[in-house]
Amino acid sequence: MNTGLLSLGTHLPEHVIDNATIAEWTGAPQSWVEERTGVLERRYCAPGTTTSEIAYRAADHALDGLPQLRRQLQHIVVATSTPDQPQPSTAAILQDRLGLPGVPAFDVNAVCSGFLYGLAVADSLLATRTPGGTALVVGADIYSTQMDRTDRRTVSLFGDGAGAVVLGPVPEGYGIRHVHLAADGAHREFVEVVAGGTRQPADAAARERGEHLFRMRGRDVRDYVLRTFPKVISEALAESGLRIEDIGRFVFHQANTRLIETCVREMGIDPARVPLTAPFLGNTAAASIPLTLHHEHTRRPFRRGEHLLLAAVGGGMTAGAAVVTWY
Repeated sequence: MNTGLLSLGTHLPEHVIDNATIAEWTGAPQSWVEERTGVLERRYCAPGTTTSEIAYRAADHALDGLPQLRRQLQHIVVATSTPDQPQPSTAAILQDRLGLPGVPAFDVNAVCSGFLYGLAVADSLLATRTPGGTALVVGADIYSTQMDRTDRRTVSLFGDGAGAVVLGPVPEGYGIRHVHLAADGAHREFVEVVAGGTRQPADAAARERGEHLFRMRGRDVRDYVLRTFPKVISEALAESGLRIEDIGRFVFHQANTRLIETCVREMGIDPARVPLTAPFLGNTAAASIPLTLHHEHTRRPFRRGEHLLLAAVGGGMTAGAAVVTWY
């Protein structure tokens, strides 16, 4: 039996950070932010909010009115690069909040590709360990806690949020057809938070140097995305036996509006088939794909039998693409 997406849920903070605020923080003109990124606003969590809290809200939304699905969950996977704490996992905290003792729960960190990595792991667990079972996959990140508010190249892009999906059995011919994953650690310095681990503790000296904050080599990341995106998409399509023309909609990681527009143009994809949430949510890291899935399904519901392609590139560097036939 195949595994498909049975339910979607999201959580977004209420506080909106507009480009006037970014201009005030960075000194960059509002016009620069919009022209360079295509991001008009993003959401920030209230101070003190934890990643497990927003993950719980998204999961609870996905499970709302579905008590049987909640009781049947057999795996919980949380994709995040901003966990509550180094240990235990954010997924373990989420499991407790959901009241599901005994259910295996763990985190996956592939930065902005994390949701697709989590989807692949959960799909494999259901196929090999618990056929016919269900799993919860959550992408949740609070990047506002890592932003250097003087760095216009990064603070203009990122926002907070969480998205969740429940995976479970669907009829033959539907569901997840293939997930292709890739990584290239030689480029790990393109996206990083240096301090906070065993390599560099987040001590006073590191904080003074700003090493506890997010850093990104924007030009290198852009070039990597433009090289890698078409490759992982082609691999996923080939393994699925589909062509790009067969895909109804493309749900891409919302790195920034301008980068998505460039990828779409270079791959010859109809922009009308590529939903965007980056203009009003920014880059929500691991939450980006499930948030965009939910937004698009609410706006224009996916049709039964419609082929979707999900794809992301993230720090590491990591990348992934999944082909799903909607049920």
